Amino acid sequence: MKATGIVRKFDENGRFVLPMELRKKLRLTSQEDALEIFVEDDMIILRKYEPSCIFCASMEDLIGFKEKKICRKCAEKINILIEE
Repeated sequence: MKATGIVRKFDENGRFVLPMELRKKLRLTSQEDALEIFVEDDMIILRKYEPSCIFCASMEDLIGFKEKKICRKCAEKINILIEE
């Protein structure tokens, strides 16, 4: 993990601003972009959200199903299992 030297305080609502330099580095340029939030011990880890298949984590050939993402390969496998 690389230290950035950037420190931000929270406002009265518990929010903080992610500095522009970091948003640019992560290519967070649109309001549609999102971050995933993880907690590990005493750390909060932010990572650019990239949609992926809920079964195999593939990021290619995704289709939506009830607000979840699934790749076509997994969808085909599920369909085969259901038909048997």
